Amino acid sequence: MFSLLALLLVICVPVNATESSDFSTIEKLLMSNAFQDKGKAIALLGKRSNAADEGLLQRLLDSQLYYHKKDKKLVIIESFEEGAKATSISGSEEQISRKRDYKKVVLNNQLRNQIHRILAEIGLNAPVASERLDSVRGLLKDLSPRTLDLLRQRLAVEGKKSVREVLQVALAINQLKQPDIALQSQAIEQLSGSLEQEARASLVGFIQQTESPALKKQAQIALKSIEDKVQYFAWLETFYFGLSLGSVLVLAGIGLAITFGVMGVINMAHGELIMIGAYTTYVIQQLMPNHIGLSIIVAIPAAFVVSGLVGIAIERGVIRFLYGRPLETLLATFGISLILQQAVRSIFSPLNRSVETPEWMSGLIEINPVFALTESRLYIILFCLVVFVLLSLVLKKTPLGLQVRAVSQNRAMAQAMGVRSNRVDALTFGLGSGVAGIAGVALSQLTNVGPNLGQAYIIDSFMVVVFGGVGNLWGTLVAGLSLGIANKIMEPWAGAVLAKILVLVFIILFIQKRPRGLFPQRGRAAEG
Repeated sequence: MFSLLALLLVICVPVNATESSDFSTIEKLLMSNAFQDKGKAIALLGKRSNAADEGLLQRLLDSQLYYHKKDKKLVIIESFEEGAKATSISGSEEQISRKRDYKKVVLNNQLRNQIHRILAEIGLNAPVASERLDSVRGLLKDLSPRTLDLLRQRLAVEGKKSVREVLQVALAINQLKQPDIALQSQAIEQLSGSLEQEARASLVGFIQQTESPALKKQAQIALKSIEDKVQYFAWLETFYFGLSLGSVLVLAGIGLAITFGVMGVINMAHGELIMIGAYTTYVIQQLMPNHIGLSIIVAIPAAFVVSGLVGIAIERGVIRFLYGRPLETLLATFGISLILQQAVRSIFSPLNRSVETPEWMSGLIEINPVFALTESRLYIILFCLVVFVLLSLVLKKTPLGLQVRAVSQNRAMAQAMGVRSNRVDALTFGLGSGVAGIAGVALSQLTNVGPNLGQAYIIDSFMVVVFGGVGNLWGTLVAGLSLGIANKIMEPWAGAVLAKILVLVFIILFIQKRPRGLFPQRGRAAEG
């Protein structure tokens, strides 16, 4: 038994002593003022390749690695200020009493690139495919002999198709630099279907340097194929941005379509109802600072209720006395919009407020290296469709919806059948105002919240309603999405301002031919 313990001591102690000695050397090199010594330390950490050393390299890259001048020991400091926490490599913690006792381990660009390369090499064996993919892409810029060997080893065991494709691209980029014409031709063929930026750059460089007409032509054809794909995905991205802009226009205009269609009221305060919804989102987020993700969900019904109640108050207090007098209604609602703007300035100040985007709405869904979907825009598109479906169900499947449609199609006949048109008007105005408040929730995720937020969308809202057909929800949806896509298609060559002007000119010409819009309202009221 004693002989066995002695044998274990003989085996284990040197190993532990060696590891301790290695890290002691690394620690001394990192505390050196010479960048060359730090480079040696980083290389040693890369060779050890364990999780702790990987974390240490990341801390070094994030400028969170310091050392105590007197104790000559490395510490991790996330916030370098007196009273903050300093954590040693062993895990013990101490409080920073004097900042001058610590010094940061400083890096230059060469050392940062070295760390990036080492972390990418370590990431090749990560269990998650997306991490392996990011690691391979990180190594495309520095294809050293050691890196190429690691990539070949990874390719032999890699099972994920997307990772294998990028590994093959990396090896093809290196193959393109070889003097063998056959290998160069194979490399060009491999790179012709790749959208990786380094693949395109390699082909461009090869075309400029090669003296072989046949290889140059093959490379040019491959490059043209890649550029066609890039252009295709650029159009897809423009279409996606257009859908997201169109969704915002639909949300901003769909409430106006209800009030304008049913009541014939030109509500110039509609933009301010959107603004109230955005400020409601801001207030809810201030009340729930530790639950940002949940606060957006809570803000949706809250914004609907607040904006809806303000809308009902406007209808009961002002608009119901001005029915049949469109000019006075326009002027009155314009005055209300100024009052609401000034009220917001008095309560929240004239400065813009920022609404934080939740984590579940942040980030990208990467389709390929040149095309990715912004999650916040995707959620707004889906949100727009959900609001549209719910509003359609309310108008088609509920007693209120039946009364709203009756009043909008023939007010006199609806009154004769016992429908209380005054009550329907109030509830309709509240419903349209509430939907405007929901639009404010969506807009708070795209721009800052301020007193003038609604003014930027009031004209667009009216354009959507008039173009789609007054009082028609399907017309509002089609018109909003169409105008959003048209705006984004024209912006690259016409500019944002000129694109809006061209859209406005188109709508004016369109209305000359179809005064009632794409989907005209049906019923006796429409005929009158």
